[in-house]
Amino acid sequence: FIDRDGRWSHPMEGLRAFDAVFPVLHGPMGEDGTVQGLCRLLNVPCVGPGVLGSAVGMDKLAFKDIMRARNLPSVPYVAVTRADWRDRTAEITARIAEVTGFPCFVKPANMGSSVGITKVKQPSDLPAALAEAFRWDRKALVEWAVPRARELEVSVLGNDHPEASVVGEIMPLRE
Repeated sequence: FIDRDGRWSHPMEGLRAFDAVFPVLHGPMGEDGTVQGLCRLLNVPCVGPGVLGSAVGMDKLAFKDIMRARNLPSVPYVAVTRADWRDRTAEITARIAEVTGFPCFVKPANMGSSVGITKVKQPSDLPAALAEAFRWDRKALVEWAVPRARELEVSVLGNDHPEASVVGEIMPLRE
């Protein structure tokens, strides 16, 4: 990087002047581990999860795989790639009907918690929902829609002796 006075510097040189970075970002290139990785490369302290935790938390399919590997409960789901959907639509539709049934939720695998998500109530709505998910990612997650589900959130602070916050509940205003 050459500034307007003709001096060369690394574009991230200014980042080293910070005591710590608070990556308060949402979605790709923010909460997916990229900023955390940059901070680590520059040896700048970064608040929050590290590269791996951020990347796994962002990739819903990787997260599901890790949950399954650790025998942690998770709702039934089907992973779908754009190519597989294009090449094997009928087979994938049948698999979704078998594994998740309807209604189900279709989500881009790597996106924030609300972008590109569709509730699918019947099989005929599946193509449009997957098209929306594939606008955001080449992989999609199709999950069983838990009836009367509650969304609870807990923050955790610390590593060796973590402390949990009080439980908060998200109260949706619509379906």
